[in-house]
Amino acid sequence: MKKIALFWPGDARAKPNEVAVPSITAATIQMERALQKLGHSPYRVEGFLSKPHESIEKLGPIDDPMIGVCVHWFYGPHTTDGVVGKENPLLLASNFSGRWPGLVGLLNTGACLESLDRPFSRIWTDAEDWTADKAFMDRLDTWCRTGRLTWPEDAIREPGPVAPAAEAIARKVAAEIHKRRVLLLMLGDTSMGMINGYFGPRLLNKHGFTEHKIDQAWIIDRGRGISEKRIDDALRFVKDRGLTFHWGENGAADFDERATREQLRDYLVVLDMVNEYKADCLGWQYQLGLIPLRPPSDLAEGLFNSACRPESNGTTIACATEADQGNAIPMELMKRLLREKGLHEAVMFHDVRWGAEHEGRFLWVLLNSGSCGAYAFNHDKDTLRGAHSYRQPAMYFPTPGGTLAGESLPGAMTWARTYIKEGALWMDIGKGEVVKLPPAVRDAWWEGTTREWPFMAADMGIGRDTLMAHYLSNHVAVAYGDVFDEMVALSRELGFKVRILADRAG
Repeated sequence: MKKIALFWPGDARAKPNEVAVPSITAATIQMERALQKLGHSPYRVEGFLSKPHESIEKLGPIDDPMIGVCVHWFYGPHTTDGVVGKENPLLLASNFSGRWPGLVGLLNTGACLESLDRPFSRIWTDAEDWTADKAFMDRLDTWCRTGRLTWPEDAIREPGPVAPAAEAIARKVAAEIHKRRVLLLMLGDTSMGMINGYFGPRLLNKHGFTEHKIDQAWIIDRGRGISEKRIDDALRFVKDRGLTFHWGENGAADFDERATREQLRDYLVVLDMVNEYKADCLGWQYQLGLIPLRPPSDLAEGLFNSACRPESNGTTIACATEADQGNAIPMELMKRLLREKGLHEAVMFHDVRWGAEHEGRFLWVLLNSGSCGAYAFNHDKDTLRGAHSYRQPAMYFPTPGGTLAGESLPGAMTWARTYIKEGALWMDIGKGEVVKLPPAVRDAWWEGTTREWPFMAADMGIGRDTLMAHYLSNHVAVAYGDVFDEMVALSRELGFKVRILADRAG
């Protein structure tokens, strides 16, 4: 019989952990029963790991195999900092739920571990009784016996040759970048301990990008200098272009016009900084330090990712929430390719939140709180129709402010993601289709995740097991239109290692 430690990676904030206790307790009991059925002796590491030192102090001394129970949002360092430099078997286990998105935490932490070259394995199930899921139990048994799990790699391939026209477009865009490298304005560092999404100048500069960091405190300082007239004009603009505000609804009495005005103040501050530094794209830390002091940045992020926005020069400014450079890079590259092909340049930032079968194919629910431009909801670059602003959930955001949400329209799409693997930057690229769901299915899926956030149902060309086994992030950049070949060629031209993820050939 083998002793196996079970631990709870946690959020840095107490309230989300408290709310997750019933769900994570139930999942832990399921895992304990599964391990006992296989003849092993599980034991629990006490409490959530809600700070890096807790991971170091509680996981560091353990030499037994370890399983992280992934049932809600949590921070990568609350696992990584206690397991780096060790080789004992490590498994991340998710309940694969949209309401309790352990898969999001698993994917983010897995990518963090990969960026640090720390071996780990992944496993997941959506069964009510984990012991009744034969595939899950077989894999768990394999991990218990061998200390590692491998998954089929049929869906992973190196890219082949692309069409000459796509190659020519990619070379033109690459030449522009070589002439003037891309400047990414970073408002702080990545948030929520997302170390896998920060690359820094040493890696960025090898691929035509560089960064300039600005302390988020500048948002507060410079906000004092934004005139009320500019805020009046910005509010009038978004209302006139069709943005719907849900002030005071569903008990959100503190979400009012004043809250939106403060969000527009922050938008204007950051717009001024983008113009001052002649930045090409933007990473916004989004959470933590400023949340007691300023409203959430979702509305501003969604506006930056829209060509229709206050004081616009007619273009989008690719804005990556959580200052995630792994999305900022493909967003900026796809934006340039779309423009070169005569397509609208908006690129959306999303979480990979959940997924399920629908009419014979697996669809992913892509859902991020606000870093999705209005073009996804209306396919009209000149309006904000179809976009809604709801109060961000108060449990995470005590200072009131709204999202930029809507239902994404159907259409062909290309997706991509940059990440660190083996000390180098890689690019995953795929293509698929944004799908329109029947209203009853859409509402069930939307309500089963976070209704205040922008919704996209997408066939990414990869199903549950391919993404869960091999994808190295919980974030993805999505563009309407087919720029797949161009993105492959441009990524290679700029020196990225490229993987194609596709369950089907073609």
